[in-house]
Amino acid sequence: METAVSNAATLQDQHDFLPLNGTDYIEFYVGNAKQAAHYYKTAFGFQSVAYAGPETGVKDRVSYVLIQNKIRFVLTTPLFPGNEISRHIDKHGDGVRVLALWVDDARAAFEETVKRGAEPFMQPTLEKDEHGEVVRSGIRIYGDTVHLFVERKKYNGPFLPGFKEWKTTYNPANTGLQYVDHCVGNVGWNEMNTWVGFYERVMGFRNLISFDDKDISTEYTALMSKVMSNGNGRVKFPINEPAEGKKKSQIEEYLDFYGGPGVQHVAIATNDIIETVGELQKRGVEFLTVPASYYTTLKERVGEIDEDIRPLQELGILVDRDDEGYLLQIFTKPIQDRPTIFFEIIQRKGAKSFGKGNFKALFESIEREQALRGNL
Repeated sequence: METAVSNAATLQDQHDFLPLNGTDYIEFYVGNAKQAAHYYKTAFGFQSVAYAGPETGVKDRVSYVLIQNKIRFVLTTPLFPGNEISRHIDKHGDGVRVLALWVDDARAAFEETVKRGAEPFMQPTLEKDEHGEVVRSGIRIYGDTVHLFVERKKYNGPFLPGFKEWKTTYNPANTGLQYVDHCVGNVGWNEMNTWVGFYERVMGFRNLISFDDKDISTEYTALMSKVMSNGNGRVKFPINEPAEGKKKSQIEEYLDFYGGPGVQHVAIATNDIIETVGELQKRGVEFLTVPASYYTTLKERVGEIDEDIRPLQELGILVDRDDEGYLLQIFTKPIQDRPTIFFEIIQRKGAKSFGKGNFKALFESIEREQALRGNL
Protein backbone atom coordinates (compact mmCIF):
# COMPACT_ATOMS: atom_id res chain seq x y z
CA MET A 1 0.00 0.00 0.00
CA GLU A 2 1.05 3.61 -0.49
CA THR A 3 1.92 5.57 2.61
CA ALA A 4 3.10 9.17 2.80
CA VAL A 5 4.77 11.15 5.55
CA SER A 6 1.93 13.01 7.27
CA ASN A 7 3.52 16.40 6.95
CA ALA A 8 6.05 17.21 4.23
CA ALA A 9 7.62 19.75 6.54
CA THR A 10 8.77 16.96 8.82
CA LEU A 11 11.22 15.97 6.10
CA GLN A 12 13.32 18.96 7.13
CA ASP A 13 15.30 17.64 10.05
CA GLN A 14 16.78 20.50 12.04
CA HIS A 15 19.55 18.13 13.14
CA ASP A 16 20.30 16.77 9.66
CA PHE A 17 23.80 15.32 10.00
CA LEU A 18 24.16 15.01 6.20
CA PRO A 19 22.87 18.23 4.61
CA LEU A 20 22.73 17.84 0.82
CA ASN A 21 22.42 20.69 -1.66
CA GLY A 22 21.37 18.38 -4.49
CA THR A 23 22.85 16.12 -7.15
CA ASP A 24 26.30 17.28 -8.24
CA TYR A 25 26.82 14.88 -11.14
CA ILE A 26 26.09 11.38 -12.38
CA GLU A 27 29.00 9.43 -13.84
CA PHE A 28 28.41 6.65 -16.34
CA TYR A 29 31.04 4.05 -17.20
CA VAL A 30 30.57 3.40 -20.92
CA GLY A 31 32.25 1.45 -23.68
CA ASN A 32 32.92 4.48 -25.90
CA ALA A 33 32.66 7.87 -24.18
CA LYS A 34 33.33 9.88 -27.34
CA GLN A 35 30.38 8.32 -29.13
CA ALA A 36 28.19 8.38 -26.02
CA ALA A 37 28.86 12.11 -25.61
CA HIS A 38 27.77 12.68 -29.20
CA TYR A 39 24.56 10.72 -28.52
CA TYR A 40 23.67 12.70 -25.39
CA LYS A 41 24.32 15.96 -27.20
CA THR A 42 22.39 15.02 -30.32
CA ALA A 43 19.48 13.12 -28.77
CA PHE A 44 19.05 14.85 -25.40
CA GLY A 45 20.46 18.33 -26.01
CA PHE A 46 23.37 18.31 -23.57
CA GLN A 47 26.23 20.79 -24.03
CA SER A 48 30.00 20.27 -23.93
CA VAL A 49 31.67 21.40 -20.68
CA ALA A 50 34.91 19.65 -19.75
CA TYR A 51 37.27 16.84 -20.71
CA ALA A 52 39.92 14.74 -18.96
CA GLY A 53 42.30 12.25 -20.57
CA PRO A 54 45.91 11.80 -21.62
CA GLU A 55 46.06 15.44 -22.76
CA THR A 56 45.25 16.57 -19.21
CA GLY A 57 47.53 14.09 -17.45
CA VAL A 58 44.99 11.30 -16.92
CA LYS A 59 46.55 8.19 -18.45
CA ASP A 60 44.08 5.35 -17.84
CA ARG A 61 40.73 6.84 -18.93
CA VAL A 62 38.93 9.59 -20.78
CA SER A 63 35.94 11.49 -19.41
CA TYR A 64 33.58 13.90 -21.12
CA VAL A 65 31.40 16.23 -19.03
CA LEU A 66 28.04 17.36 -20.39
CA ILE A 67 25.54 19.81 -18.90
CA GLN A 68 21.96 20.90 -19.41
CA ASN A 69 20.60 23.46 -16.95
CA LYS A 70 21.22 21.85 -13.51
CA ILE A 71 22.02 18.35 -14.85
CA ARG A 72 25.64 17.26 -15.16
CA PHE A 73 26.61 13.91 -16.71
CA VAL A 74 30.13 12.48 -16.85
CA LEU A 75 30.87 9.76 -19.44
CA THR A 76 34.01 7.74 -18.71
CA THR A 77 35.79 5.05 -20.76
CA PRO A 78 38.94 3.07 -19.87
CA LEU A 79 41.94 3.27 -22.18
CA PHE A 80 43.28 -0.16 -21.18
CA PRO A 81 41.81 -3.54 -20.20
CA GLY A 82 42.06 -5.04 -16.76
CA ASN A 83 41.33 -1.97 -14.64
CA GLU A 84 38.34 -1.19 -12.45
CA ILE A 85 36.49 0.71 -15.17
CA SER A 86 36.91 -1.96 -17.83
CA ARG A 87 35.85 -4.69 -15.38
CA HIS A 88 32.75 -2.64 -14.50
CA ILE A 89 31.80 -2.34 -18.17
CA ASP A 90 32.50 -6.01 -18.84
CA LYS A 91 30.16 -7.02 -16.02
CA HIS A 92 27.44 -4.40 -16.28
CA GLY A 93 27.63 -2.88 -19.74
CA ASP A 94 27.09 0.88 -19.85
CA GLY A 95 25.77 2.00 -16.48
CA VAL A 96 25.90 4.43 -13.59
CA ARG A 97 28.97 4.14 -11.39
CA VAL A 98 28.75 7.39 -9.38
CA LEU A 99 25.83 9.28 -7.88
CA ALA A 100 27.67 12.40 -6.70
CA LEU A 101 26.05 14.62 -4.09
CA TRP A 102 26.78 18.32 -3.64
CA VAL A 103 27.70 19.16 -0.04
CA ASP A 104 29.22 22.05 1.87
CA ASP A 105 31.64 19.82 3.80
CA ALA A 106 32.85 16.61 2.13
CA ARG A 107 35.04 15.66 5.10
CA ALA A 108 32.13 15.85 7.54
CA ALA A 109 29.87 13.95 5.13
CA PHE A 110 32.41 11.12 4.97
CA GLU A 111 32.97 11.01 8.74
CA GLU A 112 29.25 11.06 9.57
CA THR A 113 28.32 8.29 7.14
CA VAL A 114 31.29 6.03 7.85
CA LYS A 115 30.80 6.17 11.62
CA ARG A 116 27.22 5.06 11.00
CA GLY A 117 28.33 1.99 9.09
CA ALA A 118 29.06 3.04 5.49
CA GLU A 119 31.91 1.26 3.71
CA PRO A 120 34.50 3.84 2.61
CA PHE A 121 35.17 4.20 -1.10
CA MET A 122 37.23 7.40 -1.28
CA GLN A 123 38.93 9.04 1.68
CA PRO A 124 38.49 12.84 1.83
CA THR A 125 40.79 14.14 -0.90
CA LEU A 126 41.79 17.73 -1.65
CA GLU A 127 42.18 18.43 -5.39
CA LYS A 128 43.65 21.69 -6.66
CA ASP A 129 44.39 23.52 -9.88
CA GLU A 130 44.58 27.12 -11.08
CA HIS A 131 40.79 27.49 -10.62
CA GLY A 132 40.76 26.66 -6.92
CA GLU A 133 40.19 23.56 -4.88
CA VAL A 134 37.62 20.78 -4.47
CA VAL A 135 37.25 18.23 -1.69
CA ARG A 136 35.73 14.86 -2.57
CA SER A 137 35.01 11.75 -0.51
CA GLY A 138 32.87 8.69 -1.08
CA ILE A 139 31.08 5.61 0.22
CA ARG A 140 29.86 2.39 -1.37
CA ILE A 141 26.16 1.63 -1.79
CA TYR A 142 24.28 -1.19 -3.54
CA GLY A 143 26.17 -3.33 -6.06
CA ASP A 144 29.14 -1.52 -7.55
CA THR A 145 27.51 1.91 -7.24
CA VAL A 146 29.03 4.65 -5.08
CA HIS A 147 28.10 8.01 -3.64
CA LEU A 148 30.71 10.75 -3.86
CA PHE A 149 30.40 13.87 -1.71
CA VAL A 150 31.59 16.93 -3.60
CA GLU A 151 32.55 20.20 -1.89
CA ARG A 152 33.24 22.88 -4.50
CA LYS A 153 32.62 26.23 -2.79
CA LYS A 154 36.26 27.27 -3.43
CA TYR A 155 36.30 26.23 -7.08
CA ASN A 156 35.36 28.10 -10.25
CA GLY A 157 36.75 25.83 -12.99
CA PRO A 158 34.72 24.04 -15.67
CA PHE A 159 34.22 20.88 -13.58
CA LEU A 160 36.98 19.44 -11.36
CA PRO A 161 40.77 19.69 -11.14
CA GLY A 162 42.26 17.46 -13.82
CA PHE A 163 39.65 18.55 -16.35
CA LYS A 164 40.03 21.21 -19.00
CA GLU A 165 37.33 23.20 -20.74
CA TRP A 166 35.88 21.29 -23.67
CA LYS A 167 34.38 23.38 -26.44
CA THR A 168 32.89 22.03 -29.66
CA THR A 169 31.32 23.68 -32.64
CA TYR A 170 28.53 21.11 -32.52
CA ASN A 171 26.14 21.95 -29.69
CA PRO A 172 22.49 21.29 -30.58
CA ALA A 173 19.88 23.29 -28.69
CA ASN A 174 18.83 21.90 -25.34
CA THR A 175 15.52 20.05 -24.98
CA GLY A 176 14.26 21.70 -21.82
CA LEU A 177 15.61 19.18 -19.32
CA GLN A 178 16.06 20.98 -15.99
CA TYR A 179 17.35 18.87 -13.08
CA VAL A 180 17.49 15.36 -11.63
CA ASP A 181 14.16 14.61 -9.94
CA HIS A 182 15.13 11.18 -8.56
CA CYS A 183 17.33 8.15 -9.26
CA VAL A 184 15.95 4.62 -8.86
CA GLY A 185 18.02 1.66 -7.71
CA ASN A 186 17.22 -2.02 -8.33
CA VAL A 187 18.39 -4.47 -5.66
CA GLY A 188 18.06 -8.24 -5.28
CA TRP A 189 15.45 -10.43 -3.61
CA ASN A 190 14.67 -9.35 -0.03
CA GLU A 191 17.31 -6.59 -0.16
CA MET A 192 15.04 -3.53 -0.35
CA ASN A 193 14.57 -3.14 3.40
CA THR A 194 18.30 -3.61 3.96
CA TRP A 195 19.04 -0.61 1.75
CA VAL A 196 16.12 1.37 3.13
CA GLY A 197 17.70 0.83 6.54
CA PHE A 198 21.07 1.89 5.16
CA TYR A 199 19.72 5.21 3.88
CA GLU A 200 17.87 5.80 7.15
CA ARG A 201 20.75 4.92 9.46
CA VAL A 202 23.80 5.97 7.46
CA MET A 203 22.50 8.99 5.53
CA GLY A 204 19.56 10.24 7.60
CA PHE A 205 17.00 9.71 4.83
CA ARG A 206 13.34 8.94 5.49
CA ASN A 207 10.92 6.58 3.80
CA LEU A 208 8.65 9.02 1.96
CA ILE A 209 6.38 6.55 0.12
CA SER A 210 6.08 2.75 -0.02
CA PHE A 211 4.59 0.56 -2.73
CA ASP A 212 3.97 -3.16 -2.31
CA ASP A 213 3.29 -5.90 -4.85
CA LYS A 214 -0.43 -5.05 -4.87
CA ASP A 215 0.36 -1.50 -6.01
CA ILE A 216 2.97 -2.45 -8.63
CA SER A 217 1.75 -5.56 -10.39
CA THR A 218 0.16 -6.90 -13.53
CA GLU A 219 -1.27 -10.28 -14.42
CA TYR A 220 2.27 -11.63 -14.77
CA THR A 221 4.83 -9.67 -12.75
CA ALA A 222 5.25 -7.58 -9.61
CA LEU A 223 7.79 -5.56 -7.66
CA MET A 224 8.05 -3.60 -4.43
CA SER A 225 9.49 -0.13 -3.95
CA LYS A 226 10.25 2.39 -1.23
CA VAL A 227 11.11 6.04 -1.89
CA MET A 228 13.89 7.45 0.29
CA SER A 229 14.27 11.22 0.67
CA ASN A 230 16.92 13.31 2.39
CA GLY A 231 16.12 15.93 5.04
CA ASN A 232 15.35 18.86 2.76
CA GLY A 233 13.72 16.73 0.05
CA ARG A 234 16.21 17.70 -2.66
CA VAL A 235 17.54 14.16 -3.16
CA LYS A 236 15.28 11.13 -3.62
CA PHE A 237 16.34 7.52 -4.17
CA PRO A 238 13.55 4.99 -4.68
CA ILE A 239 14.70 1.40 -4.06
CA ASN A 240 13.07 -1.51 -5.97
CA GLU A 241 13.20 -5.26 -5.38
CA PRO A 242 11.50 -8.12 -7.25
CA ALA A 243 8.28 -9.70 -5.98
CA GLU A 244 6.79 -13.09 -6.76
CA GLY A 245 4.82 -13.29 -10.01
CA LYS A 246 3.87 -15.72 -12.72
CA LYS A 247 6.74 -14.57 -14.95
CA LYS A 248 10.10 -12.80 -14.73
CA SER A 249 9.70 -9.19 -13.64
CA GLN A 250 11.48 -6.18 -15.08
CA ILE A 251 13.62 -6.08 -11.92
CA GLU A 252 14.74 -9.68 -12.42
CA GLU A 253 15.54 -8.97 -16.07
CA TYR A 254 17.59 -5.95 -15.02
CA LEU A 255 19.51 -7.90 -12.37
CA ASP A 256 20.28 -10.67 -14.88
CA PHE A 257 21.61 -8.34 -17.57
CA TYR A 258 23.31 -5.84 -15.26
CA GLY A 259 24.94 -8.57 -13.24
CA GLY A 260 23.56 -7.40 -9.91
CA PRO A 261 22.08 -4.31 -8.23
CA GLY A 262 22.46 -0.90 -9.83
CA VAL A 263 20.75 2.28 -10.98
CA GLN A 264 17.66 1.40 -13.00
CA HIS A 265 16.64 4.84 -14.20
CA VAL A 266 17.26 8.53 -13.81
CA ALA A 267 14.19 10.78 -13.71
CA ILE A 268 14.75 14.22 -15.20
CA ALA A 269 12.39 17.14 -14.69
CA THR A 270 11.12 19.49 -17.37
CA ASN A 271 8.88 22.56 -17.25
CA ASP A 272 7.06 21.61 -20.48
CA ILE A 273 6.89 17.88 -21.04
CA ILE A 274 4.97 18.13 -24.32
CA GLU A 275 7.64 20.35 -25.86
CA THR A 276 10.52 18.34 -24.38
CA VAL A 277 9.23 14.90 -25.37
CA GLY A 278 8.25 16.11 -28.82
CA GLU A 279 11.78 17.35 -29.37
CA LEU A 280 13.34 14.18 -27.96
CA GLN A 281 11.24 12.04 -30.28
CA LYS A 282 12.30 14.15 -33.27
CA ARG A 283 15.91 13.43 -32.29
CA GLY A 284 15.36 9.69 -32.21
CA VAL A 285 14.79 8.96 -28.51
CA GLU A 286 12.50 5.94 -28.21
CA PHE A 287 9.80 5.81 -25.54
CA LEU A 288 7.54 3.12 -24.14
CA THR A 289 3.97 3.32 -25.42
CA VAL A 290 0.60 2.56 -23.84
CA PRO A 291 -2.69 1.54 -25.54
CA ALA A 292 -5.00 4.29 -26.78
CA SER A 293 -7.57 3.06 -24.25
CA TYR A 294 -5.43 4.58 -21.48
CA TYR A 295 -6.57 8.04 -22.60
CA THR A 296 -10.27 7.21 -22.98
CA THR A 297 -10.97 7.62 -19.26
CA LEU A 298 -8.00 9.85 -18.38
CA LYS A 299 -10.04 12.84 -17.22
CA GLU A 300 -12.31 10.61 -15.13
CA ARG A 301 -9.22 9.22 -13.39
CA VAL A 302 -7.21 12.39 -12.83
CA GLY A 303 -9.71 15.24 -13.16
CA GLU A 304 -9.12 18.50 -14.99
CA ILE A 305 -5.60 19.24 -16.21
CA ASP A 306 -4.09 22.19 -18.06
CA GLU A 307 -2.96 20.15 -21.05
CA ASP A 308 -5.00 18.93 -24.02
CA ILE A 309 -5.38 15.16 -24.13
CA ARG A 310 -4.55 14.87 -27.83
CA PRO A 311 -0.83 15.81 -27.70
CA LEU A 312 -0.41 13.69 -24.57
CA GLN A 313 -1.83 10.69 -26.41
CA GLU A 314 0.20 11.36 -29.55
CA LEU A 315 3.40 11.43 -27.49
CA GLY A 316 2.44 8.65 -25.04
CA ILE A 317 2.67 10.84 -21.92
CA LEU A 318 1.08 9.46 -18.73
CA VAL A 319 -0.77 11.51 -16.08
CA ASP A 320 -1.42 10.86 -12.39
CA ARG A 321 -2.79 12.89 -9.49
CA ASP A 322 -2.20 12.98 -5.74
CA ASP A 323 -3.45 15.24 -2.94
CA GLU A 324 -0.97 17.99 -3.89
CA GLY A 325 -1.63 18.16 -7.63
CA TYR A 326 -0.76 16.09 -10.68
CA LEU A 327 2.26 14.96 -12.64
CA LEU A 328 3.03 14.02 -16.23
CA GLN A 329 5.63 11.35 -17.01
CA ILE A 330 7.03 9.15 -19.74
CA PHE A 331 9.78 6.52 -19.86
CA THR A 332 12.36 5.85 -22.54
CA LYS A 333 13.26 2.41 -23.70
CA PRO A 334 16.68 1.22 -22.46
CA ILE A 335 19.35 3.52 -23.90
CA GLN A 336 21.83 0.73 -24.62
CA ASP A 337 21.59 -2.81 -25.96
CA ARG A 338 21.37 -4.45 -22.55
CA PRO A 339 17.83 -3.94 -21.14
CA THR A 340 19.08 -2.05 -18.12
CA ILE A 341 19.22 1.71 -17.55
CA PHE A 342 16.62 4.10 -19.00
CA PHE A 343 15.35 7.63 -18.38
CA GLU A 344 12.09 9.07 -17.11
CA ILE A 345 10.96 12.53 -18.18
CA ILE A 346 8.68 14.11 -15.57
CA GLN A 347 6.80 17.36 -15.08
CA ARG A 348 5.28 18.05 -11.69
CA LYS A 349 2.21 20.25 -11.39
CA GLY A 350 2.23 20.20 -7.60
CA ALA A 351 2.29 16.41 -7.18
CA LYS A 352 4.88 14.98 -4.82
CA SER A 353 4.17 11.33 -5.68
CA PHE A 354 5.62 8.97 -8.30
CA GLY A 355 2.75 7.98 -10.58
CA LYS A 356 1.07 5.11 -8.72
CA GLY A 357 -1.97 5.34 -11.00
CA ASN A 358 0.23 4.68 -14.03
CA PHE A 359 1.99 1.59 -12.73
CA LYS A 360 -0.24 -1.00 -14.37
CA ALA A 361 -0.17 0.62 -17.83
CA LEU A 362 3.56 1.28 -17.58
CA PHE A 363 4.54 -2.21 -16.48
CA GLU A 364 2.33 -3.85 -19.09
CA SER A 365 4.24 -1.78 -21.64
CA ILE A 366 7.54 -2.97 -20.17
CA GLU A 367 6.29 -6.56 -20.29
CA ARG A 368 5.56 -6.21 -24.00
CA GLU A 369 9.18 -5.16 -24.53
CA GLN A 370 10.40 -8.03 -22.35
CA ALA A 371 8.35 -10.48 -24.37
CA LEU A 372 9.92 -9.23 -27.61
CA ARG A 373 13.35 -9.87 -26.07
CA GLY A 374 12.27 -13.33 -24.90
CA ASN A 375 12.82 -12.40 -21.25
CA LEU A 376 9.29 -12.29 -19.81
